[in-house]
Amino acid sequence: MTGENWSLRESSTFDRNSIDYIRNAAATGLYRIRGFGAKRRVPNFDDLLMKGASMSRYPLEGYRERCGTDVVLGARHASKPVKLKIPVTIAGMSFGSLSANAKEALGRGASEAGTSTTTGDGGMTGEEREHSKTLVYQYLPSRYGMNPDDLRRADAIEVVVGQGAKPGGGGMLLGQKITSRVAEMRCLPEGIDQRSACRHPDWTGPDDLAIKILELREITGWEKPIYVKCGAARPYYDTALSIKAGADVVVIDGMQGGTAATQEVFIEHVGQPTLVAVKEAVQALCDFGMHRKVQLVVGGGIRSGADVAKALALGADAVSIGTAALVAIGDQDPALDDEYRKLGSAPGFWEDYQDGSDPAGITTQDPELSSRLDPILAGRKLANYLRVLAMEAQTLARACGKSHVHNLEPDDMVALTVEAAAMAGVPLAGTNWIPGKEAG
Repeated sequence: MTGENWSLRESSTFDRNSIDYIRNAAATGLYRIRGFGAKRRVPNFDDLLMKGASMSRYPLEGYRERCGTDVVLGARHASKPVKLKIPVTIAGMSFGSLSANAKEALGRGASEAGTSTTTGDGGMTGEEREHSKTLVYQYLPSRYGMNPDDLRRADAIEVVVGQGAKPGGGGMLLGQKITSRVAEMRCLPEGIDQRSACRHPDWTGPDDLAIKILELREITGWEKPIYVKCGAARPYYDTALSIKAGADVVVIDGMQGGTAATQEVFIEHVGQPTLVAVKEAVQALCDFGMHRKVQLVVGGGIRSGADVAKALALGADAVSIGTAALVAIGDQDPALDDEYRKLGSAPGFWEDYQDGSDPAGITTQDPELSSRLDPILAGRKLANYLRVLAMEAQTLARACGKSHVHNLEPDDMVALTVEAAAMAGVPLAGTNWIPGKEAG
């Protein structure tokens, strides 16, 4: 047989992406840095279904019977806990990785919808504080822009130990995005690549963290809730240790979470799926008698009201969104197709958040590009999206006969795959079997 008669087959191990990776590494001696999030498929909320109600349980009438969505975060120790109208928050994304207009849009949209937004690495901007009714201040290993005055101006403080896209790794901000304003806020040289530390400089474990949390409480007069955020590395133990250290709220971020910039090897190969993160964190809270006393916020790949409802059914008190919020305000807009193609990409595929060339004006510090984003219009779009998430979660809760979204429970769901059943701890559809759990 001649070669012409053989059909061409791509190797599943050395596919075109693997070959491209090897060739680039060999040519440059550099590993790849990019933004966005993991592109590999892992079991996720789409692998779970809500059962709904019929005879054995009665659904609620959508236009007549109330279904609550409000949530209180941080009442364990704080005298002024965070009170939100909806259980969807905006995750930390820094000024530096995002433009000032984007940060303002996030604040406007979150405030209109009755929820909170978060500063991210790099400090608090005036625009963000002014337009965010409820603002969570992130306290990261870098301490960029950190000062006691801003801690007091915040409504809550989030001590960041890890992030879902890169647990065990620090943040990155490349030099082209470090403008004079960003450099001044972070006390960095302008135009020089920055990489944050991967761990806090003044503590190494939960006992030290407890001291740090006490320090933060004293600085803020015991008013502000203290969150502890971890990537989904070892969610059970990280949640347990956060409880021990005195956290009011635990934030767990699954590997589907996005980032502005990190090594691709982190994005695709470190961390655990969000399904695992929820189940293990809830188990730790239950084992220590702190479920619903210490609130759990879960992030990483949340896109729809169905995702929200399923996360709450697994035991979370709220969810956080990052990438989805950026899409809502204009990221990956098909109207910018020509400009994305000039960058060698396309809407829905563009991932180079790190290089500052975002045609939507969101993940850039270029004045001309960032001016394209109207923060008022973008804020309205975000508010619309957040309202849809809340309404969809309500719709599913009513269908399950629940008068509050927090009344959803694992028994309201089944899994479509063995993997999702094991990760989420719910039965495989059509069976009573939860893989890994002993019968009886």
